[in-house]
Parts: sequence; structure tokens; C-alpha cells
Amino acid sequence: MEESRLTSKFQDSFLRLKTYCEKEGFKGWDPYDGLNSKVFQALPFKHWDLARLAWIQGFKRSPINFRNLLLVPKEHNAKGVALFLLGYCKLFKASLKGDETYGSTTSILKHINELTELLLSMKSEGYSGVCWGYNFDWQARRLFLFKKHTPTVVATAFCVEALLESYEITKNETVLKQALTAADFVTNDLSRTPQRSGFLFSYSVKVGNNTVINASLLGAKILSYSYKYNQNEAHLKLAKQAVLAACELQEEDGSWIYGLLPIQSWIDSFHTGFNLDAIETYQKNTGDNSFQDYIKKGMDFYVKHFFEDSGMPKYYHNKTYPIDIHCPAQIIVTCSKLDVFKTYQGLLEKVLNWTIDNMQHKKGYFYYQLKQGLSSKIPYMRWSNAFMFNAMAHYNLETKSI
Repeated sequence: MEESRLTSKFQDSFLRLKTYCEKEGFKGWDPYDGLNSKVFQALPFKHWDLARLAWIQGFKRSPINFRNLLLVPKEHNAKGVALFLLGYCKLFKASLKGDETYGSTTSILKHINELTELLLSMKSEGYSGVCWGYNFDWQARRLFLFKKHTPTVVATAFCVEALLESYEITKNETVLKQALTAADFVTNDLSRTPQRSGFLFSYSVKVGNNTVINASLLGAKILSYSYKYNQNEAHLKLAKQAVLAACELQEEDGSWIYGLLPIQSWIDSFHTGFNLDAIETYQKNTGDNSFQDYIKKGMDFYVKHFFEDSGMPKYYHNKTYPIDIHCPAQIIVTCSKLDVFKTYQGLLEKVLNWTIDNMQHKKGYFYYQLKQGLSSKIPYMRWSNAFMFNAMAHYNLETKSI
């Protein structure tokens, strides 16, 4: 009876989320899209880095959504589209098992083809291979300005994975060939910072954010796909060096700081999940299982430090707030990727139930962050809903396999 009740609750939640996202056409706002404001772009302050930074942070931190008032349009975000595509690929696999709760095989395949075409149309031009950025200008502290569509390895990695999942279903060789050229973007357009036995790939083509651990691992993840499909030995060698450098930076307790700049020394939940996902994907794509001990230590730290007994997810390992929607979403995906879903299913059920109860609006969308003061319940499409859509699609498929 209890299992049936939980299944019904999950299905209702996921269907409401799916309906909301499809009705919106997968377009929406983002925590960092403040500079898309037509009002701000008409002001002379747009040329001042401090003004840009303050404007972005004001939008990001405000629990009140001023985007309609200040003319910020709802748009597609490449990483968000990739997450939706990944989710539909999981729903397609579930439909082949007879589960048409979320649509027929034919209707899901239609979404896969449409999202694949949309994602390819959004790639950034002028680089060594396919790559993607975000649909907004972004001021990174006072260090540099990312212009919209400036490619990052993070956005690119999610897009590549989604396109390859799409290829495995559709067998569209054009999609495969385009996706794999992202390896050339990683090797030719990203800088490398030497680090002990290897190096770290830069976050983007811009100089200044070169030592973010999860970003470097996502570069290695892209290269591992090149080895899987093309047996490119040079890409395998580079990928292993990047994974080795990241693993050498893991703390003895299994944790990773975010990056090597002094202001990047925090330890958080979902970037830990990204790291584990990337290392495991490297191992599966290459057959090189020499990093398994790092994965085990990292996974032990992950589940012990970022979730309360109630299932409430934490952003940081050493404090509760803010409670960010990325955190419950990523633990589900990471457990699925590491083939430990069954091991941690009890935890995942509690996390998902807590999230549905506390972070989903009656209209179906999920909130951005809960805070001790005023929480931000703005329906961000990429940050909140695309991540939860992908996570719930993973959860659904995993429970169909049990």
C-alpha cells in the first residue's frame, strides 16, 4: 500500500512538471539572465562591470521576480534543452518496457527529434568543434564578462551527452559526428593548467577561471566519448591526465573543493555529484577502472554529508541553507550513473519525497532555493525544472528496472 501511494505521488508530480515544461515550450528564465533585460541594455550602466555584477546578483538573490517588469524574455538555454533531451531519452527507454505513463513511444521520440534539432541549432560558431554557452551575458565577479553564447566546457558536456543519448535511440549518424567534434573544442580551444601528475582544463575559452575541478572533469568526460566511439588514443591520454589531476585534488575524506582560486574553496553537493558522474563515465567509456577508490570515497562523503535524515538536501557539507533544487536532482542522476541506485534507494525516496512536498508548486514547476529568510520560488527553466525533469526521468527508469 505504501509503495503504491509513493508511486502515485511521484507520477502525479512528474506529470505536472512535464505538462508545465511542455506548455512553456522548454523556454524560461534563469538565475543569471538579468543582463537580458531590455531596460538595462538601454542604460549606460551596461558598460560598467560593477553595475553588471550588481544587476545580475540582484536578480539572482531577489525572492521577487522582476523579469516581466524589466523586460527579461523567456528563452531556451542550451544546457536546459540538453537536460530535457536526456530526460526524454530515459522516458523513451521506459516506454520500451511498456511504461507509457508519460507518453507513447512515438510521442516521446517526436520530442527527442525536436530537441535534438533545437540543440544543434543553438551551438556556438567559430570554434574547433561543436560547443555551447548560455543565452545571456554573465559578469563573473570583476574578472571578466562572458558574452552570451561564449562556450563553456560545462554546457558543452551536457549537450554532448544528450546528443549521444539521442544518437543511441535514433541512430542519426549526423548527430553522432557533430557531437564528437566537441573533443576538438576541448583539446584546441580550452587552456590547461598543470596540476601535479596531470592538468586541469579551463572552464571556458576566456582566461581567468581555469582551475574549476568539475569543469575540468567534464572536459575529460567529453574526451572519453571520443575514445568510446572513435578509439582516439590521444584523447584517451588527455582525459586520463585530467581525471588523475582531479583525483589527486580529492581530500582524504573524499571531498572536493569547487576550484583552486582562494574564493572557490567551498565544498558543495551537486558539484560533488558532477565529479563522480564524470569519473565514472570516463571509466565506463574507456574501460580504465583505476579510479574506483576515488569514486567510492567521494560517494561515501556525498551521501553522508549533504542529506538530513528527513531527506532534506543541503547545498554545503557544513551548513543547511540555502536548500537548492540542483542538490536533490543530482543525487538521483549520480546514483543512476554509478549503478548504485538500489544501494541508496531508501535515501533517494526520502530526498525525492521531501523535495516534492517542499519545493514543488501546484502548477508543477520546482522552486529555485529555500532560505531561512524569504525563499526564491521563481520557476527557473534550466536551473530548476530541467534538472528535476532529467532526475525524475532517471528515477522512473531505475524503478522500472527493479
